[in-house]
Amino acid sequence: MQTRGFYSTIMVEFNIHNHEPIAARLRQQAEADAIRITVHCHQEMVEEDICFDEVREVLLNAAILENYPEHKRGPCCLSCGKTLRGRYVHVVCTTAFELTIIITVYEPKPPKWADPFTRGKPE
Repeated sequence: MQTRGFYSTIMVEFNIHNHEPIAARLRQQAEADAIRITVHCHQEMVEEDICFDEVREVLLNAAILENYPEHKRGPCCLSCGKTLRGRYVHVVCTTAFELTIIITVYEPKPPKWADPFTRGKPE
């Protein structure tokens, strides 16, 4: 284990095309309430009327849409899940820490998203 700042980094190699280990890890961390949010994420949650319980619900049933293992700020992913209220929410979060750090959350909407799982066409 490598330490970076306040959080421990777990050096786990994920296959960029096999998202199930990432989804399983996010589920495990959500079940353990090992989730933290950034200030930016909190601002987005307020603007989008997304509560913390909904973020946790998404992580418990998330589909990983995109994996960014080489992101300049550290490995992260884009996940999508349905809340108990029936709305789809996207969650961008870290994938290499003992805690899941939520970077941002939002409801996928056109024109950026054709549907919750498909990016819209570039303008």
